Amino acid sequence: HVQLVESGGGSVQAGGSLRLSCEASRFPESGCVAWFRQAPGKQREGVAMIDAHGTPNYALALRDRFTISKDNDKRTLYLQMNDLKPEDTAKYYCAAATSSSDYACRMSTRPADFDYWGQGTQVTVS
Repeated sequence: HVQLVESGGGSVQAGGSLRLSCEASRFPESGCVAWFRQAPGKQREGVAMIDAHGTPNYALALRDRFTISKDNDKRTLYLQMNDLKPEDTAKYYCAAATSSSDYACRMSTRPADFDYWGQGTQVTVS
């Protein structure tokens, strides 16, 4: 079982930055972890994924502003968000997949591809 706890959310003005963290009880053997977000009334959407070797992939519209990274020693996943916009307002979740190849991990944009979820951290941009 993998437990995930997000932190770092908050309220920020447009153009500002936030760094989200997700501490894991352990990373899955696949090494595949990701960030998703869900705005009120909208479906949960993939933001960024990172595979066992640290290769990331991003939602196309976000790749110029968001950076995903992880520290295996600290069992922590990060999401650096710059130049935030009001449309980035959402609850941000980290997720882990128990079984995934590196390629599949990077292509995993659906919530159903992930087995473990944190409780989320709210990001509000005004």
